[in-house]
Amino acid sequence: MFGFGMPEMIIILVIVLVVFGAGKLPEIGGALGKSIRNFKKAADGKDEIEIKPKNDDTDNKA
Repeated sequence: MFGFGMPEMIIILVIVLVVFGAGKLPEIGGALGKSIRNFKKAADGKDEIEIKPKNDDTDNKA
């Protein structure tokens, strides 16, 4: 696809291990998976987010 072969992927993995450490890799992978899943849902339009302002009683007491 981008010219990445197995040696390039191994080098990238080693660099990621050095930068983030082995303990953080599962967290990073989980966050990446969730973000990709949410992007796919948003692209399909299945689970649209609706933002509404909160109804505060303090605004009406003026």
